[in-house]
Amino acid sequence: MNGREQDWRDDLTLLREFIAEHQPYPRLFVTLSGADLYGFPSADGDYDMRGAHALPLRDMVAGSLRGGGLDTIRGMTVEVLDKNRAPEMDLVSHDIGKFLRLALKGNGYVLEQLFSPLVVETSPWHEELKTIGAGLVTAKVYHHYRGFFNNQEKLYDRLGEKRVKGLLYRYRVALTGIHALRTGAIEANIVALNDWFGSERIRELIALKTSAERGVLEDDTPYLKEIASLEPQLDAAFAETDLPMQVAGETRQRVEEFLWRCRLAHAE
Repeated sequence: MNGREQDWRDDLTLLREFIAEHQPYPRLFVTLSGADLYGFPSADGDYDMRGAHALPLRDMVAGSLRGGGLDTIRGMTVEVLDKNRAPEMDLVSHDIGKFLRLALKGNGYVLEQLFSPLVVETSPWHEELKTIGAGLVTAKVYHHYRGFFNNQEKLYDRLGEKRVKGLLYRYRVALTGIHALRTGAIEANIVALNDWFGSERIRELIALKTSAERGVLEDDTPYLKEIASLEPQLDAAFAETDLPMQVAGETRQRVEEFLWRCRLAHAE
């Protein structure tokens, strides 16, 4: 356990107080994402909290009567960023209906949040959802991680700085995608992924990142060459995966039944 991993547990009360202050809806779970989940937190980094909540049925009906799509209903997504705290705190929580729609589409973000071992708040609904979650990992995650990988490349090039954080994000997203397509499991922690991949370059970058949030490099060439080698590996993992392209009918039925029960339980 590194120092920041211990720090987030020490700050658990503060994190829960922040959530209670800004998230008025029944919470199903809140976990840590970002650098804490990815395995390279720095001492001066922020907290990225992600989760799911249940909008009361009354709010859903009232919102739908006002017109617009489901995602226009107030409270469908709660987003709060407080830069005045030290460390900064960032909370994003989706209503469970939106969360499940994203998961069914192969959205890697919400799947990582669901399976994050860094649990700030949980509930029996969270535990049940994780049992369903394995069936939500399909070959569609390739499109999520491939797109994320390409976007990180553009962002890194546009910044004009050889930032350690940007390189680690590119490694992390490629390896998470490859691992998911080959194993059917979502693993977002680059330390665990590198135990499987075995790159000394990644170990070097993690050491640099955890010592300073905005570390930069004099020469990023060796890292870029190794990262470039991950792109065809990600494509090959998609071509060879045993994962189905669509969520199985049985799993979709479980999702629908789960959502129905959750809505009824939070009708008021």
